[in-house]
Amino acid sequence: MGIVLVDVCSGNVMTTVDIEQIIETEFPEVAVIINDCLSYCGLCGVRPFVLVNGKIVFGQTVDECLDKIREEIKKELSVYE
Repeated sequence: MGIVLVDVCSGNVMTTVDIEQIIETEFPEVAVIINDCLSYCGLCGVRPFVLVNGKIVFGQTVDECLDKIREEIKKELSVYE
């Protein structure tokens, strides 16, 4: 289990990329968890999003969301530097 958790809804467009492989390879301190539902159905249906340590991170596209996820992970990890 990582010190930063990225929760992904299995119904969200973020699952169209191998987000586990992408994020966990770049950040070994991170655990990506695919959940059946995160109870953000209104957001889930309209744009890519995840929760990073409980904070909503979203973008207009999957790539934009990935960039924002990376930024949020770096913020979360900066506490440990």
